[in-house]
Amino acid sequence: MQGLDRGRVGDLLGVTVERVVDRGSSHAWTLHQVTLADGREAFVKAAPDQAGVFAAEAAGLRWLMDGDGGAPVAAVLAADDHHLVLPWLPAESPAPATAERFGRELAALHARGPDFFGAPWTGFIADLPLDNTISDRAWPRWYADRRLAPFLRRAGHHLAASEARLVKRVIEEIDGLAGPPEPPARIHGDLWGGNVLWSGGRGWLIDPAAHGGHRETDLAMLGLFGAPHLERVLAAYDEVSPLADGWRDRIPLHQLHPLLVHLELYGGSYRAQVVGAARAALSH
Repeated sequence: MQGLDRGRVGDLLGVTVERVVDRGSSHAWTLHQVTLADGREAFVKAAPDQAGVFAAEAAGLRWLMDGDGGAPVAAVLAADDHHLVLPWLPAESPAPATAERFGRELAALHARGPDFFGAPWTGFIADLPLDNTISDRAWPRWYADRRLAPFLRRAGHHLAASEARLVKRVIEEIDGLAGPPEPPARIHGDLWGGNVLWSGGRGWLIDPAAHGGHRETDLAMLGLFGAPHLERVLAAYDEVSPLADGWRDRIPLHQLHPLLVHLELYGGSYRAQVVGAARAALSH
């Protein structure tokens, strides 16, 4: 896997890269901490060719940052076909009060919703494409047509026919499963715990699959693999922006798409979770 081109990163930033520390890899890219000649430190994702992925991530970060209020978002310092450069944010363990602040700020971000579902750029989650076609239709059909159905087609070969039919039933019955209508929210779109970077007493948003979507999606993602002080986050969110009755029952519905993504990325190890989420969604 090709790593960082320090000369190119220096050109993008207009300052020499003096030091590079490799920080591992993720999917198709390598991760690096760099020290610049002006004393700043930055985080760089690098890959041989991730033009669409890095462009989508940069667009999503800028869009989440657009406007006043909301959770802090890592600023895009530079991006090209091979690099995405962000400020270096030293990680820390969040205190309960930090988690509560994040819940309130996430609610404020969601409230700055657009007037559409989708996004005006081609989307990605990890390095898999997302259909971000904009629509002003109600969210349930957008979610079914743009998230569930495409990933069932992509990953359905990992499921038995009877299991795939469960997901198809969710798609067919989505209008009755999605709860009360909600306006579009400005959501992160891939808000598992690893995409909240706790630094400086706040929870920073990184690595989004941002779009106009349903606010319960971000909350369900936080719970999918766990997040620090999650119940405090949720309680603080609900105080600022009360959630609709039954929202906890709908968590499996919102988790079904990311689980299908993981089924595509990692294979049958996620089969049971996909089937469990589909069954749970249909039971409410």
